[in-house]
Amino acid sequence: MSLFTASSALFFFANFVGIFWHVGIASDPPGHSSIAGLVSNILGKFLPAMFCAYVMYDKMGGRRLLRGLTAQVEKTVLWLGACWVGALTNYTLDFIPISRLTGHDLQQQPGAKAALAIIVIVLFVIVVKQIWFFRQEGRLLKYLKLYALFVGGIVICLLLPGLNLRIHHYILALLLLPGTSMQTRPSLLYQGLLVGLFINGIARWGFDPLLQTGASLQGDAQHGSPLPVIRAPEINLGEALWTANFTWATPPAPRFDGISVLVNDVERFRTYFDDGEGSETSFLWERKPELRHNEYFRFAYMEGTQTWDYTKAGKWNTEGEWTEMKAGPSKVRARELEGSEVIKHKR
Repeated sequence: MSLFTASSALFFFANFVGIFWHVGIASDPPGHSSIAGLVSNILGKFLPAMFCAYVMYDKMGGRRLLRGLTAQVEKTVLWLGACWVGALTNYTLDFIPISRLTGHDLQQQPGAKAALAIIVIVLFVIVVKQIWFFRQEGRLLKYLKLYALFVGGIVICLLLPGLNLRIHHYILALLLLPGTSMQTRPSLLYQGLLVGLFINGIARWGFDPLLQTGASLQGDAQHGSPLPVIRAPEINLGEALWTANFTWATPPAPRFDGISVLVNDVERFRTYFDDGEGSETSFLWERKPELRHNEYFRFAYMEGTQTWDYTKAGKWNTEGEWTEMKAGPSKVRARELEGSEVIKHKR
C-alpha cells in the first residue's frame, strides 16, 4: 500500500494500526491466559495509543515529514522498514544486552556498559546531524527551546524523593520524534524506527509510568540475596510412581523465614520455617514414569511474602537422573498457569 498512496495520513495511520495489532496479537503479545483476554488487553491499549498516534502525526513531525512526499520507494524502505525493525525489537534488537537503564542492571548484564557507550556515541552523531539540518532550515532555536523544556522536566523527575526515573522505550520515542520533523532520508529512517519502538512498547507493556518505585523498577532483575543450599534429592524410581524428595540447609539469617520452589518456572510449593509442628522441612515431588520430559527446579528464600533470588535450575531428566543447579541466581520469576496450585502455602 505504501508504494501506491500519496496520502500521508493514510500511510501513517494504516501502517500504525496494522503493525500495532500484529505486535499485540502475534509477534510480541503480553502475558495472557486466553485469546479473549489477549484481545481485551490490546483493545484497552489501542484507543489511547491511537490518540498518541494522532499527536505524533499532527504535532510531532509525522505530517511535516510525510506530507507531499513523492519518494515512494524511499518512504517504503526507510520509514516502513525501520518501523518494522522497531516494532519487532524483541527479535531485531534482542542482541543488545540492556533491559533497564539502571546502575544495578548495568552491573549485572555482561556487555551492557559497552553497549550503552556505543548507543550514546551513535545517538550523539545523529543528534549533531539533525541539529545541522534544523540550522539549515532556520528552525534550530525553536527545537532547542523544546528540548531544553524536556531536559528540565527530566531533571525535576530525578530530584523527586522515593521515585526513580524510568525512560521506557515508548517514552524515548516520544522525546526524540520532534527531532525527525524534516524531509530527509535519515529522518525517514529515524522516525520509522521511533514509531516502531513506540508501538512495541505500548502493545507489549502498556503505558508504564515514567516514575516508578524501587520495587516496581526491580522487575526480573536479581536482588543479590543469599541462595538456598539444596542437598541432593532422594530419588525413588518406582514402577508406578517416581518421587524426588528435596531438603535444604538452615538459612544464613533469621530474616529468611520461608522457602519457595518453582517447578518448570511455576511456583508449586512454599513453606515457612517457624510454623511449629506443621512446618515442612522437605519438598516431595511426584511424577509418573511415562511422562517423558525433563523437569526443572529452582529454590528461593522468602521474607514474609517477599520472594528473593531463585537458584539456577536443577534438572530431573527423563531417565530419573538429577543434575545439580549451577552456582549463582536465576533471572526467572514465578509465573502463573491456569489451574496450577501451590502445594503448600502456610501462614
